[in-house]
Amino acid sequence: MKRSPRILLAGGGTGGHVYPAIAIADAIRVLAPDAVIAFAGTKDRIEWEAVPKAGYAIHPITISGLQRSFSAESIKRNLKFPFKLIAGMIQSWRLVKGFDPDIVVGTGGYVSGPVLRIASLQGKPIVLQEQNAYAGVTNKLLGQKAARIHVAFEEAKSYFPAPKCVLSGNPTRKILQNLNREEARKHWDLPPHATVLLMFGGSLGSPVLNKAMQRAHQTLLEDENLFLLWQTGKQWYDRLHTELPQHPRLHLMKYLDRMEYAYAAADLVVCRAGAISCSELMVTGSPAVLIPSPHVAEDHQTKNARSMEKAGAAKVLPETELQTEYGLLATIQTLLHDEAERSRMRTAALHLAKPDAAETIAKDILDLCLSKN
Repeated sequence: MKRSPRILLAGGGTGGHVYPAIAIADAIRVLAPDAVIAFAGTKDRIEWEAVPKAGYAIHPITISGLQRSFSAESIKRNLKFPFKLIAGMIQSWRLVKGFDPDIVVGTGGYVSGPVLRIASLQGKPIVLQEQNAYAGVTNKLLGQKAARIHVAFEEAKSYFPAPKCVLSGNPTRKILQNLNREEARKHWDLPPHATVLLMFGGSLGSPVLNKAMQRAHQTLLEDENLFLLWQTGKQWYDRLHTELPQHPRLHLMKYLDRMEYAYAAADLVVCRAGAISCSELMVTGSPAVLIPSPHVAEDHQTKNARSMEKAGAAKVLPETELQTEYGLLATIQTLLHDEAERSRMRTAALHLAKPDAAETIAKDILDLCLSKN
């Protein structure tokens, strides 16, 4: 009797690693409803809530990353790292042995390392999904053993064996496709012909972006046709709500619960350059000013942003330029007054988009399962 496909996914730490894994799992479930799917993750990170909420089982792996600073707390954590690594490897061995997957898929984060390494040692085929233009150290090492490597940016191919690479894009939410601009503007109570600027700094908010917009917003709102959708993040909202004078064309929010409406309503987006944000900008065809965070591993946000800029889909503004009074303001105003340039950026973004990424990756995983069995 032919057994159902058994797939183990490992990814976590941030939404950028977890949600692509869930999207892949959802696509597998559509293509093969009988597939047995499980996740590996850490108990103290986002995956521990997000994965069960999506309807999948998750198994705990004890692991953390090396701290790059030399503070007392970082040194203390680094002293514990070898013990956590050993524990994580033992847990990974037991999980892979017990679950007996046909394929093990890694979408990044600390947990991917031990799980995929152990899977490879046990002779299980492994598949990588690299979200960024620059591949991290763990994925570079795992790539030598992988059966397939799915990348989201053309530049990432250079870090892996060429025959194993597929440019499939990052899985994004289906709701971001076929957006309705009129419906979105009604949701935000925006006039149909208004110029709309969207600024967000991720779910937690960015203090750097918030401060820059705080300096620029009054001048921007002198344009009587401009509306500003500004997501501050939870910890910054109360202070900014108190400090900023109320304005009928300023929408200040802790969160963007209907992100699809925000993208659809906006003429221009200002945000960081995380892999998933970049992929969502591509799928929605949103012209963007990307401000990469310089405080991430291997400066991968800058590489993501430069890849989009090279294709004509975005403008890159280094964080250092936010320190000047007119850095952000001048860039925004130039683009808001150049509809033709925004149109070119929109076309370029849509050309880069891979809206079927989750299905592409899921189909490949199932094909590998079939060839194994």
